[in-house]
Amino acid sequence: MNPVAENPLRTRTDFQRAVERLVDPLYDHASSGGARVRPTATGARFPAVDAELEGFSRPLWGVVPLSVHSTYDRWDLVRRGLVNGTDPNHEEYWGEAGNGSQKHVEMAAIGLGLALVPEQLWEPLSDSERERLVRWLNQINEAELHDCNWLFFRVMVNVGLRSVGATHDWEQTQASLDRLESFCQGDGWYTDGPEGSSIDYYLPWAMHYYGLVYATVCGDEDPDRARRFRERAAEFATNYVEWFDEDGRALPFGRSLTYRFAQAAFWGALAFADRNPLPWGVIRGLWARNVRWWLDQPIFTDGGLLSVGYRYPTLKTAETYNSPNSPYWAMKSFLPLALESTHPFWAADEEPLPDRPETVAQPEAGKILCRDDSHLFSLSLGQESLYGPEKYGKFAYSTTFGFSVAGRGSGLKAAGHDGALALSLDGERYALPSSPAATAVDGSTLESLWTPWEGVRVETWLTPALPWHVRVHRLETSRPIHSAEGGFPLDRSGDDDETQFVHETREETAHATYPNGSSVVTDLRADREPTIIPAEPNTNLMHPRTVVPTLRKRYDPGEHWLAVAVRATPDGTIDPATAPKLVETGDRNSVAIETAAGDRVLECRAGAIAEMDESGTE
Repeated sequence: MNPVAENPLRTRTDFQRAVERLVDPLYDHASSGGARVRPTATGARFPAVDAELEGFSRPLWGVVPLSVHSTYDRWDLVRRGLVNGTDPNHEEYWGEAGNGSQKHVEMAAIGLGLALVPEQLWEPLSDSERERLVRWLNQINEAELHDCNWLFFRVMVNVGLRSVGATHDWEQTQASLDRLESFCQGDGWYTDGPEGSSIDYYLPWAMHYYGLVYATVCGDEDPDRARRFRERAAEFATNYVEWFDEDGRALPFGRSLTYRFAQAAFWGALAFADRNPLPWGVIRGLWARNVRWWLDQPIFTDGGLLSVGYRYPTLKTAETYNSPNSPYWAMKSFLPLALESTHPFWAADEEPLPDRPETVAQPEAGKILCRDDSHLFSLSLGQESLYGPEKYGKFAYSTTFGFSVAGRGSGLKAAGHDGALALSLDGERYALPSSPAATAVDGSTLESLWTPWEGVRVETWLTPALPWHVRVHRLETSRPIHSAEGGFPLDRSGDDDETQFVHETREETAHATYPNGSSVVTDLRADREPTIIPAEPNTNLMHPRTVVPTLRKRYDPGEHWLAVAVRATPDGTIDPATAPKLVETGDRNSVAIETAAGDRVLECRAGAIAEMDESGTE
């Protein structure tokens, strides 16, 4: 059941009503004391009390901004939960928050509430209730936090406590801010931690989001830092716009994607901080289209709750820290409701996405963003991550087709090999590119080196040749290797009617066409077997059932060149004859690729990537 199905989501009032309708079904599952929310029986890696605290706190990301200039009729429930959750003598006490506790994450929303709506979260409390709240929150100043965006949770808590004149640790707050600023890479980019950490959505919806909140709330007393946060966000905005398509969809990549329309939180935070590096109508359009697209997808349970998953409910794509309440981090997108209705953000009419170039290289993120009419995708360099090679190591990520994670079984159906070159020693258990030994961005080409096992090395070159993209690999192996290279995954809805879909596997091409699009891979060396692989269900982010056009081959020990052209479209079919072509160079140690029109798009030389410093990125 979609609780906002009848809401057009156009005006400020529409979005105010949306907050209420989104959070009310969750608060309906609150405990009698109001401190704990448990909508379903699934769990996460942290204790149940922490998950139940999530259900209390995460709606506040929307309810707090809503209440700055409006009313919310369940504040009595929220205050009751706050009082009981911070009372050690109450049965619903949230407990102590030691080093690395999930409770620190959830404290941040309470900090925002103290800063923006003290009349709801502070002033009605008695002196003893305030004392218990302050003691519980100040645990974040006594604990060790993960050295990443988590440091901002301490900042948010202390900003809130400082706003109401309560005991706090401003010296440690400033130290945390100094450390967070050290993660800045220039031009508005941050890593989520020390150098070498991931660059993903924690950059816009955490690092910049909290920085802009701090700049707005504390700008008068810390003007230099506030200026830096605003300037970096303005720089990043001109990069982040490339991650969105005309319909409002953002590029699925990395972890925590169940937070969904938190993708729009950055644009809302820009408005909250009164920054418009793009026209106000463009910023509002980017924000509103993303939220609107998400709220039109089948992301709700029968009871109107946000589900765990991406475009539909599935636990297979989730992280171990995703509880039933985790998706409500998406409420961070509603920060603009804290602005007056006369603010330029609300006064502006939504404007469409500005004209964008067909390709944009973003070396900081290791990506080349590609626009082929209605299809936005990125070519991507792998990143080191604890959260799986599928989310950080694939060669291509698409707003339309998404990507898949590995399933529970063996073989290619469970390999999650779309957008990647998967390798196997036994033909059953496949490895995807991960922990690259070296990476580089050379103009419009991405280069990487991967060493999955001792005696096996893979050099890879990626480049756009729109509407196609090209991947070239040089495989050196001292043992027999099974390989499978996948194209874009394709929604297989309609396969109950054989007249509605086509699988073509002939010569060097694997080509699948269904009612919702077409996907093709063409082997430019014509020495691999084309096939269509049905993926394990519920492993794709966008669609429960998909197929993956695939090229397969078993390689003997030695040196091998692999080259493939890849394309997908949500509209119509694809003519494989338009694919780029392999060009004979007369040199066994090099490969060149040309478009069908004869334009040279890629030249690769054996050993060029292997010569990089294998200790890191060039």
